[in-house]
Amino acid sequence: MPETKAVPPSWAAPRPGSASRSLTDSLRYAAPALLGYAAVRLTGVAILLITASVTGKDGMHRLTGRWDSVWYQRIAEHGYGYGVRLPDGTFHSDLAFFPLLPALERGLSVLFPPLGVAGAGLLISWLASLAAAGGIFAVGARLYGRRAGILLAVLWGAYPTAFVQSMAYTETLFTALAAWALYAVLTDRWITAGVLCVGAGLTRPVAAALIAAIGVTAIWRLFTAWRGGEPLRTHRRMVVGACLAPLGWLSYIVFVAVREGNPFAYFDVQADWNNRIDGGAALAAFVVEQFGHNVFAGLGLCAAFAFLFWVVWLCVRQRPRQPLPVIVYCVVVVVISLIGSGYFGSRPRLMMPAFPLLLPAAVALAGARRRMVPAVVVGVAALASGVYGAFTLLGSGPP
Repeated sequence: MPETKAVPPSWAAPRPGSASRSLTDSLRYAAPALLGYAAVRLTGVAILLITASVTGKDGMHRLTGRWDSVWYQRIAEHGYGYGVRLPDGTFHSDLAFFPLLPALERGLSVLFPPLGVAGAGLLISWLASLAAAGGIFAVGARLYGRRAGILLAVLWGAYPTAFVQSMAYTETLFTALAAWALYAVLTDRWITAGVLCVGAGLTRPVAAALIAAIGVTAIWRLFTAWRGGEPLRTHRRMVVGACLAPLGWLSYIVFVAVREGNPFAYFDVQADWNNRIDGGAALAAFVVEQFGHNVFAGLGLCAAFAFLFWVVWLCVRQRPRQPLPVIVYCVVVVVISLIGSGYFGSRPRLMMPAFPLLLPAAVALAGARRRMVPAVVVGVAALASGVYGAFTLLGSGPP
């Protein structure tokens, strides 16, 4: 009896001409997305620098020398082992920060000493932002066409907290790895997806969402293959990729555990930073507290969360449907961002890697009858994002 050939889902099936497309052709195909994204982010940086100049502040320092970027640079220069004891007795350790960005900062600063670790971090972030825009475009174009992919990448650059994409932070590096890992899954390149997920797991803890997306998809594919009578050995590469996926994240957790002599050391370190998983209790308490200060602030927060849940629902119900790995990744990133006890103002930034949230808007704009509508929407969003970024970065609060 002839062996049954496994048939991949439609989102994993080859597209006409995709196998023969050269790197030059691929860059040409993605060029509008990359150029549009770069234009949006340059607009944000220009607004920051102009506002900083008018107010007598150092705009570039705001991109390289504040908040988390300082911790990453210190790790790049001296390795792990630094911490700060706060007045309330808690200890903030640099072990809370994952190692890939500082390792890259150190390596690049050694190769190009004039950059220093601060300049290296900024350069890595900017290059990674273009790689992220390319991966986001690739996912969007794969699922809903080139125009939707272009708009998806550009809208991500105009995200309200997109100013972080221009800082020496890990968001762009992580999103680049996650977007291309998802694209690898969508094109049935499982070992590539697993390797990229290892890098993501060494970058940010939210890599748990990407690990879940790859793992759940692999399990579902194996289950459907078994139910359909397919030989499971035809999915060997998928199993290898899924097994690789958690190794980066796990390796850092184990490193901290061995270093501190405590199997739960990483989670204790995060708890000292007030980053506990509390199921959303801290978030709910914060919203209730706002009602006590200003009822309109509380109502505004409730409206914002209602809008977020509505967008998630649109993603789940979108036609054609978002594929399983994309929707699992998106939903888990949102959930992780909401169930922790950390600083409320950081939550929009923590959700920024969930770029599939923008797919319904990108598809709707791509189908707009008036061709000026997408340009106007993107332009307004880019200006609003730039102004908000300048206000936040030149203020005193962390993003």
